[in-house]
Amino acid sequence: MFQRFILAVQQSNFSSTDTRKALSMVARDTSSGLFTTLRNLLTLAGVIAMTVLVMMFVKPELTDKFKDLSPYAEVDEETPAEAVATVPAPDLAHLMKAPGQINSDANLQASEEEAKILGNTRQQQWVTTWLAKRYRVATDATNMLVSAAYLTAKEIKIDPLLILSVMAIESGLNPFAESPVGAQGLMQVMSKVHHDKFQDLGGVKAALNPVANIRVGALILKDYVTRGGSVEAGLKMYVGAADADNDSGYGARVLNEYKRLKDVSAGKNVPTFFSAPAPVQARPIETAPVAKPETTEAKATIEANKDQVAAL
Repeated sequence: MFQRFILAVQQSNFSSTDTRKALSMVARDTSSGLFTTLRNLLTLAGVIAMTVLVMMFVKPELTDKFKDLSPYAEVDEETPAEAVATVPAPDLAHLMKAPGQINSDANLQASEEEAKILGNTRQQQWVTTWLAKRYRVATDATNMLVSAAYLTAKEIKIDPLLILSVMAIESGLNPFAESPVGAQGLMQVMSKVHHDKFQDLGGVKAALNPVANIRVGALILKDYVTRGGSVEAGLKMYVGAADADNDSGYGARVLNEYKRLKDVSAGKNVPTFFSAPAPVQARPIETAPVAKPETTEAKATIEANKDQVAAL
């Protein structure tokens, strides 16, 4: 079209001055149209970018999906959603066994189970982001706590999500929490009762050290699960209700949080707007046994002795 216009101008009776003016006007209008189109395209691209950023902020899981679209994204093996346990309590059988208790074939199976439970870096990041939003803790601080939980879990052979669930219910991820009865730190450890476990970590004062508190709390939790024979029994002992009829719903709260974290680590969209559980007021653990009440026979004997003394 532009070439036809030039040809028509050249064939007309326009003077050279009029021709130059006409061509200059066409060039100006064309360039103005191009700049207008380019500006509109840039504005549209900016609106799209802002929309994507808002969506990524509202739904952090979209970040990983956008990363997957990149040709430079690292390919790593993920645990399929079908492999995630759907039972309320985690199965710690493979993690709780000592190396000498399993043969080579079972050891291979245990390693596979351990890999499924510990997950990968991406799943750990999902858990970190979800916990940070749910408990309103800085992402960097949450990342440190989650990393410490995963490293401790790998070392002492226990599910890291169970550790994080206890931390969440006990303290709401507050490393300086302290109960009226003296339970301290993330996992509300009774440092006066378990002072021996802190000896290699700097003494009782290390109870408010997040890494030390996670390690000691995880060791206590694993010991109670082993002694109780199940996760539910271990949690009941952990909260100090081993001899009570029930644990006032403590175990259910921990396992509900564990189920949510399990879903988060599987890549599911789990809401964080429901009310966060209040920190548990832990009771003393492994305290001295309470004297049993006197039986009827014992009371009768005492009364008889009193009568004999009165007769004398």
